[in-house]
Amino acid sequence: QVQLVESGGGLVQAGGSLRLSCTASGRTFGNWALAWFRQGPGKEREFVAVTKWSDGSTDYADSVKGRFTISKDNAKITVYMQMNSLKPEDTAVYYCAFRWGASMPRLVSQYPYWGQGTQVTVSS
Repeated sequence: QVQLVESGGGLVQAGGSLRLSCTASGRTFGNWALAWFRQGPGKEREFVAVTKWSDGSTDYADSVKGRFTISKDNAKITVYMQMNSLKPEDTAVYYCAFRWGASMPRLVSQYPYWGQGTQVTVSS
């Protein structure tokens, strides 16, 4: 089992920044990936970014590329997502998700473990 705890959401004006954190505990050994997804009001949950724990490889959705940066702290088993130049359309509940394996899929169904979500609201 794996447990994920997120933090860092909040209210920010357009153009501002926030940093989300996701700390993993439990069976966090071997090859695994941690991703961020988001779900806006009335929308389906969508992929945002992912990183592979073993080598720090990353992948980003086109909508956030160049604005969001995912990074990790090995000692704290924590993944961060720095979000800059935020836009009102970035408003959503942000979830971190965990899967074992060497790949970094973008599909919700590929991640068996999820955090509780953290609200990000960007005002115009």
